[in-house]
Amino acid sequence: MKVSIVFYSMYGHIYKMAEAVATGAREVAGAEVSLFQVPELVPDEVLKSAGAFEARKAFAHVPVMKPEQLAEADCIIFGTPTRFGNMAAQMKNFLDQTGGLWMKGALIGKVASVFTSTASQHGGQESTILTFHVPLLHHEMLLVGKPYTEPTMTNMD
Repeated sequence: MKVSIVFYSMYGHIYKMAEAVATGAREVAGAEVSLFQVPELVPDEVLKSAGAFEARKAFAHVPVMKPEQLAEADCIIFGTPTRFGNMAAQMKNFLDQTGGLWMKGALIGKVASVFTSTASQHGGQESTILTFHVPLLHHEMLLVGKPYTEPTMTNMD
């Protein structure tokens, strides 16, 4: 089973989460797990002024995924920071390039999931995940989430 973890990260927070997701996925027998990032859209001078240019060096080794590569995976787990209750523009831009895959039905039946992070408790985590589901449903992917009954980092000992 080929699992692709596809993320966008500006400062490295989502990258660290993607690494944790990859660690968990590698515990599944038979899982071949690969980590990918989506292309950056922000110019280097803006990244430098925001302090993100240096932070991005920590995951510069992670290959950039091309949209057509999604079809090679059996399971795709997407990670994005939240921007005003939505996915980051970089991830949206990446998904907007998957029309050819949709036309071919290349992602139908593939397992998909989404993770996100925000800077505040009420930063739009739920709305980001819900709005991310829409393009995945258009691709007829099978959405999988973490059950509410599963312990989280905040309620574990």
